[in-house]
Amino acid sequence: MRWGRHLPRTSWGSGLGAALQSADERIPFLIHWSWPLKGKLPLGLPRAFIRHRGSSAGSGPPSRSHGQLFQGISACEAVQRHRQNLAEWFSRLPREERQFGPTFALDTVHVDPVIRESTPDELLRPPTQLALEHQHPVAGLPPLALSQLFDPDACGRRVQTVVLYGTVGTGKSTLVRKMVLDWCYGRLPAFELLIPFSCEDLSSLGSAPASLCQLVAQRYTSLKESLPLMAAAGSRLLFVLHGLERLNLDFRLAGTGLCSDPEEPEAPAAIVVNLLRKYMLPEASILVTTRPSAIGRIPSKYVGRYGEICGFSDTNLQKLYFQLRLNQPDCGYGAGSAGVSATPAQRDSLVQMLSRNLEGHHQIAAACFLPSYCWLVCATLHFLHAPTPPGQTLTSIYTSFLRLNFSGEMLDSTDPSKLSLMAYAARTMGKLAYEGVASRKTYFSEEDVRGCLEAGLKTEEEFQLLHVFRRDALRFFLAPCVEQDHRGTFVFTVPAMQEYLAALYIVLGLRKTTLQRVGKEVAELVGRVGEDVSLVLGIVAKLLPLRALPLLFNLLKVVPRVFGRIVGKSREAVAQAMVLEMFREEDYYNDDVLDQMGASILGVEGPRRHPDEPPDDEVFELFPMFMGGLLSAHNRAVLAQLGCPIKTLDALENAQAIKKKLGKLGRQVLPPSELLDHLFFHYEFQNQRFSAEVLSSLHQLNLAGVRMTPLKCAVVAAVLGSGGRALDEVNLASCQLDPAGLHTLMPVFLRARKLGLQLNSLGPEACGVLRDLLLHDQCQMTTLRLSNNPLTAAGVALLVEGLAGNSSLTHLSLLHTGLGDEGLQLLAAQLDRNRQLQELNVAYNGAGDTAALALAQAARDHPSLELLHLYFNELSSEGRQALRDLGGTAKGGARVVVSLTEGSAVSEYWSVILSEVQRNLNSWDWGRVRCHLDLLLRDLEDSRGATLNPWRKAQLLRVEGEVRALLEQLGGPGS
Repeated sequence: MRWGRHLPRTSWGSGLGAALQSADERIPFLIHWSWPLKGKLPLGLPRAFIRHRGSSAGSGPPSRSHGQLFQGISACEAVQRHRQNLAEWFSRLPREERQFGPTFALDTVHVDPVIRESTPDELLRPPTQLALEHQHPVAGLPPLALSQLFDPDACGRRVQTVVLYGTVGTGKSTLVRKMVLDWCYGRLPAFELLIPFSCEDLSSLGSAPASLCQLVAQRYTSLKESLPLMAAAGSRLLFVLHGLERLNLDFRLAGTGLCSDPEEPEAPAAIVVNLLRKYMLPEASILVTTRPSAIGRIPSKYVGRYGEICGFSDTNLQKLYFQLRLNQPDCGYGAGSAGVSATPAQRDSLVQMLSRNLEGHHQIAAACFLPSYCWLVCATLHFLHAPTPPGQTLTSIYTSFLRLNFSGEMLDSTDPSKLSLMAYAARTMGKLAYEGVASRKTYFSEEDVRGCLEAGLKTEEEFQLLHVFRRDALRFFLAPCVEQDHRGTFVFTVPAMQEYLAALYIVLGLRKTTLQRVGKEVAELVGRVGEDVSLVLGIVAKLLPLRALPLLFNLLKVVPRVFGRIVGKSREAVAQAMVLEMFREEDYYNDDVLDQMGASILGVEGPRRHPDEPPDDEVFELFPMFMGGLLSAHNRAVLAQLGCPIKTLDALENAQAIKKKLGKLGRQVLPPSELLDHLFFHYEFQNQRFSAEVLSSLHQLNLAGVRMTPLKCAVVAAVLGSGGRALDEVNLASCQLDPAGLHTLMPVFLRARKLGLQLNSLGPEACGVLRDLLLHDQCQMTTLRLSNNPLTAAGVALLVEGLAGNSSLTHLSLLHTGLGDEGLQLLAAQLDRNRQLQELNVAYNGAGDTAALALAQAARDHPSLELLHLYFNELSSEGRQALRDLGGTAKGGARVVVSLTEGSAVSEYWSVILSEVQRNLNSWDWGRVRCHLDLLLRDLEDSRGATLNPWRKAQLLRVEGEVRALLEQLGGPGS
């Protein structure tokens, strides 16, 4: 995850975005997108994205009539209903797209990918390398706009058939969707009728005969009465055939006979062949989209123009895409009922940071060449910086991303094995990814890539599948490295994808040792033979003295069990490697894994490394997170749709092995960032019972210094919010928390006995959340530290309401919270409503003599208060003396701490005062602290001059030395 490690560190304001995918929308868009009028409609696929050069035709207003063909009232109404039905169907967006705002729609926000015109000679030229480099438009051939696809060619000939091809992720599906919407809204005046077909839908019909008219009528019932007019439509009729690679086309006359009658029943593939031959409806226009490997299925003599969809080869297109996506109004998902919406300034800041990274760091620009990865970047940013709905995980985003690009995709529809494209990628790219994680490298030579792709290939069919994968999908996973020091190598398109594929390779059980591969076959064979032979010999032994032989063959039954233990040991070894990766001491000084991911996208410099660690060592802390996430039930269900099923038994055994190792290593005390990574692993796993058992030994939650974004608050609340056992201490000091974060973490706070919220810039609004916490009937908190937060008197007014109804709190620290006289007066007036408080710290609050004396008087009368801290307030010498006298005359009342001395002796709380000063020097005003220390130093000198006791003098001198050392540290004279 080191996209942007060399760029300057910048800041990010929290609160952007909304949620992504939900489990109820898993139906891929283009499986049945040509059935818009039947039953419940599945939602759409956001494979690629938006278009910036305008619509697919001229920008003129919609035509009022439909030309000369459909002039009859019934025909016009039929076509108009067809437009409305298509518009409604193709405008439906999945939740993955709706995250970009309630106003987001493809027909209003679109950026064209670059389309480069190519020739048959280029298509037939064999690749000399790994086919990873993108071709830029050739000089003299400007990129094509969609409105130019059917323009006459260079020789002036009319173009009737256009083939658009592109690798996985370049935007074929969204291009078709937008083109259909343009026609529906009258922005394609060249065509009076547009009929889209999904080739996947047609292939599902097999060889069942049906006429072209039947196919159209079944899918678009509004056109049923107008079908006889199709033949007369000529070039103003446009067929869109999406995903031609899913159809097996045979253009030989011996394989597919000629047919010109649209009402003649034929196999769907035969109808498509005759349409492309221009034997059926010869004047009709046809647009075909396909993957590169299937281009040759259509003879070039039937194609008028080839266009390669090249994605976003221009960085400006990428910037425009991000600007349009990320500047949409948020949907306002929130944790619980506390929704957080990004401000326009925050959205602009995000876009600017991303734009700077695209300009200064070319590897992320190379990744965003594919519009699909632009979507993944936006989705990841929403996940990182916005409250997420329950169940949304980083693993589910990546799994959903692969589902949107590979769902239903076969590697080669002509191959009898019908192997899923994603399954092939998991086996080959997963192997490369895992070998990189195991050897801690992210740069791969061409030999490394070839070794993983060609490993174990023996037959011609296997080499043909490899050829298809290289042409269609290899560029989706790998990209040439653009870093100067690593020219000629390859990297995974996004760094986290390497760790995801490595984890997928493991959980699918694709990593097998030689012993496992051979042993499994031998064990199954021996087990079967042993059962048969022992049965036969058991019968024979009753007649002959061969009783020892059945015993020998019974031993053969043990072989499968021995092999099972070997597999179990292998799972334990994988779990051990995963846990060790999670708890590597070398990574203890890194940011948490979520900050690392955000840094790689937004251009913030990469993870901080241990000083003794080699500079080129790679960090793979997402690998164990993805392993846990892939074992969750939701992700296993989605992977099964992709042809990568994970058996429930295997998932359980892997989980048991991981739990065993986590139980041993998870008890150690972890730094805050590593502890958050541990919790994030459990969040990805989405198994409360598993997490409760593993985290049962966690008694202290120390996340001090971790920047608690809305996502991190949701992670901690989801993992620790439902446990029954109390947490001894929760330390969230310096975490940049806000009231929404406090609300999200409420379930965790209810489990805490001690809660530290120092240095979080919490204001009066946060006190409302804390009041609700104190009044909750399940609150068991005894200590609450709120020092160094600008609570002010308005916040204390809310806190005293909580104190009045709370029966558990005994220690409250309001040190340096800006209370002033008003705040102390409020506390003095309401203190008697609480009967359990034992210690109250209101030091360094700018209060004067009157307010301090009033609070001290209330503390003296309190039945349980034992200690009141009032030092570093704006007290006069007379006020300090009055407070000392009040504390000295109190019988059984609270002790009042105002100075380092008590009479002529050192106060027993002197170390508490100085340690508070030392701990808070970085956040306090040094000038004010010096003034207060000078006063304390004078008190010490006066007390030393007033006593003759040598022991007391020695103690006073020692404390004076401590004070002078602090003054010197603050730049004072020390005397």
